[in-house]
Amino acid sequence: MRFNRMLLSTTLVVVAMVVQVSVLARLHLPGAVPDLLLLTVLGLALVYGHVGGALVGFGAGLLADLAPPADHAAGRYALVLCLIGYLAGLVKPENGQLKSATGPMAVVVAAAVGTTLLYAGVGALVGDTAARNVGLGSLLFTAALYDLLLAPFVVPGIMFLARRAENDPLAEANSSAKKADISSGWLSSGTGLRIGSQRGGLKMRATRSKAARAGRIKGVKRL
Repeated sequence: MRFNRMLLSTTLVVVAMVVQVSVLARLHLPGAVPDLLLLTVLGLALVYGHVGGALVGFGAGLLADLAPPADHAAGRYALVLCLIGYLAGLVKPENGQLKSATGPMAVVVAAAVGTTLLYAGVGALVGDTAARNVGLGSLLFTAALYDLLLAPFVVPGIMFLARRAENDPLAEANSSAKKADISSGWLSSGTGLRIGSQRGGLKMRATRSKAARAGRIKGVKRL
């Protein structure tokens, strides 16, 4: 990943993790907790693609595994978000720009349901049956509902920041200035562009000389 991608992704993931732990987790909503970290991964994956989405998802999940008050095995949520980020990156829109909100909303719902199922499935493999005690059906419904309500306020903003970091207006201005310097250097150093203009001038001179010769010949014949 590029440095600007890594810097932006790290910043957004850390901010999302802090807000989720310090604010959203303390709302004590029924069922699941709104997953701001998942929405951040989805927003970045829809711009960076499947490889970038998998890397961001793994890093975000690992942070969630290690940050308190995590009470599960390390690497469990990293695996889940890595898979979700990869799959979300496969449906990346062209140029990272959304044409409608239907597709991203469907991705959010599928990701919320998939994350809950994968997390519960991995937990069942390691002997964690907390999802069964709470009720998997209610977790699926509330996770999809909360993330769907929060997504319009998070995903478009994440994608906007990711696109701005990708475009990098300062870099584009510097590159355009370099192109201008290079083109002026080519013109002043007498390379192919100048040679082309000289060839054009030579052709014009040759044409004029031919026309003058033809006029002289016609004048001689008239005499």
